[in-house]
Amino acid sequence: MKADIGFGGQSRAIYAQNPLESRGRLFPEPDSPTRTPFQRDRDRIIHSSAFRRLKHKTQVFVYHEGDHFRTRLTHTIEVSQIARSLARALRLDEDLAECLALSHDLGHTPFGHEGEDVMHECMAPYGGFDHNAQSLRVVTHLEQRYAEFDGLNLAWETLEGLVKHNGPLIDANGAPLGKFKGGQLPFAIRDYAKQQDLLLHTWPSAEAQAAAIADDIAYDAHDLDDGLRAGLFAIEDMRDVPFLADILEEVDGKYPGLEESRRIHEIVRRSITRMVEDVIREAVRNLNEVAPQSVQEIRMAGRCLVGFSQDMTAAEKEVKRFLFARVYRHEDVLAVRKLVARVVRDLFARFHAEPDLMPKPWNSGLGNLSETEIARLVCDYIAGMTDRYAIEEHRRLFDDTPDLG
Repeated sequence: MKADIGFGGQSRAIYAQNPLESRGRLFPEPDSPTRTPFQRDRDRIIHSSAFRRLKHKTQVFVYHEGDHFRTRLTHTIEVSQIARSLARALRLDEDLAECLALSHDLGHTPFGHEGEDVMHECMAPYGGFDHNAQSLRVVTHLEQRYAEFDGLNLAWETLEGLVKHNGPLIDANGAPLGKFKGGQLPFAIRDYAKQQDLLLHTWPSAEAQAAAIADDIAYDAHDLDDGLRAGLFAIEDMRDVPFLADILEEVDGKYPGLEESRRIHEIVRRSITRMVEDVIREAVRNLNEVAPQSVQEIRMAGRCLVGFSQDMTAAEKEVKRFLFARVYRHEDVLAVRKLVARVVRDLFARFHAEPDLMPKPWNSGLGNLSETEIARLVCDYIAGMTDRYAIEEHRRLFDDTPDLG
């Protein structure tokens, strides 16, 4: 069956994930009479405590810096919109793509990637920390809302796509791949694998691949937008990046003298559009080349089928290099990152030494836990914090909380 672009409610492609063929849930539940399994998963994710906390978790700029900068929640919504657009164009299951977009950052710490880096440093003696693995832990263990099980009891396909956000985690012989090569998989993944096989050696569904590339597209676009609006670099600086320079020339040619705020928006929206359209074209080409006849053949294709073309891959890397130099390594951003790193490091050290200082129910049953188990408990507690709650906890425990203002 030849792949093409589908709009206007066309039928699901043969290689799309059919919700009626889901592998089910770890804890069996009656089917919903009004929702598919993936629509039900979406609703559970949106109503979770972890999802609500994304509102006050940092992307790049900490929570106090302005109402118009992205948070984990606004980023998540943007990823969801792009993932659904890709899924619709490729005739995939939009609801599954949306589930994966909505859940992909549930395990992120406060204070963005700086928080994650410090948490990994603190947890190094106890197996390390990885936010993708923590997202799996959130939806399978830490959300405790239902009478019959811990976690959200999401469908197998949702968990598979969530844990394999960046592709296969192990090879056919079980050896870790990618950033885990030469070591071991994160605790949360190894722990859950004892209960359910998520086929960690294969690629995930096309829907999961669409959500993953949507994350990259949204990340690049909103960091350009936020960086410009924060004054970390000027519009003219983008001429150093051919991909952005071409967009800037297009905008200025069509709208000479456009006011800066509109000029920024036109640049950002065109960046998103070009990347999305590139993914669709490349995915159609890949799908026609591989000609998968089922979602399982997507998993066994041996490579990502929904991603950037070679040219866009190179262009996107240039955008990321620009953002790294002009935004992530900007002296103002680094100054704040240094302060928030201290907050996370202090909290971990204090709670690990005195876990009874954590509030209920986190400080219950501590006498039966090993040092490693206490460290994991402290990690779970801190990783779930919002930026401002982490600051509040630091003020409760220390007399010298950094002033982020």
